[in-house]
Amino acid sequence: MSRLRVAFLDASHNDETTKRNFRRELDADLVEFDASGGHLPSSFDYDAVAISGSRASVYWDEEWITNLVDWVAEAVDRGIPVLGVCFGHQVVAEALGGTVDDMGSFELGYTEVEHTGDSLLFDGVDERFTVFTSHGDAVTELPPGAEPIAANEYGNHGFRKGHCFGVQFHPEYDTDTAEKIARSKGEFLGDERIQSVLAGITPENYAAACEVKQLFDNFLQYASQVREESTSTATV
Repeated sequence: MSRLRVAFLDASHNDETTKRNFRRELDADLVEFDASGGHLPSSFDYDAVAISGSRASVYWDEEWITNLVDWVAEAVDRGIPVLGVCFGHQVVAEALGGTVDDMGSFELGYTEVEHTGDSLLFDGVDERFTVFTSHGDAVTELPPGAEPIAANEYGNHGFRKGHCFGVQFHPEYDTDTAEKIARSKGEFLGDERIQSVLAGITPENYAAACEVKQLFDNFLQYASQVREESTSTATV
C-alpha cells in the first residue's frame, strides 16, 4: 500500500527547525501548511494529521487559532487520525471540548513522564521515560470521554479520544532545538534557571529521550490500520 499522506499543520510561525524535526520523524508524505500564517488544507483528503508546537496559546483571540481548532474539529468528525504535539496537543483538546489554561509556572528541560501502559501510542516505550518539555499552558480538563495516557507532576502529558492523540512534551526535538528553545526563554525565566536547563542538555539525556520517538511510528502504524479498515469497509 502507498505511503500515508499526512497534513502537517505547522503552528510554529514558520520556524525551519520545526519543519526539519517533523520531516525527520514522520516517515510519510507530509503536505505542509503554515497554520500560524492562516493557511490550512482546503480538503480533508489525508490519511492523518499532525499539529506542531507554537509560541502561541490556544486560548488567544486570534483568527488563525480559531480556524485551526475548527478545522481539526472537522477532521476529527470525519474520522481522520490526529496527533497533536505541545500546542498541537492543546489544539486537539480544545477541538474536542477540553480546557486549556495558563499553568502559572513553566516546565522546561529534560524530565520524566509516566505513561499508563494502556495506549498503543507508547508501545515499546518504558513506562517511565525521558522527554524534553517547554510549556506554560496545560490541558487542565480533558475532553469528555478522553482517556489520560501520560502525566507527571505538572499535569497531563498525553490523552487519547477515538482516533485522536495529544502529547504535551516534544518527542521531535534534537539537542540543537532543545538548546535554542531554552535560550529563547532566558528573559522570561532568568539566567540561573536557563543555565540549569542547558546543563541538562547532554548526549545521555538526548539518547534517553530518543526512546519516545517511537510514538511517531506507532501513530503512523495506527493511521495505516485506520486507512485499511476504511478501504475494506468502502469496498464491501
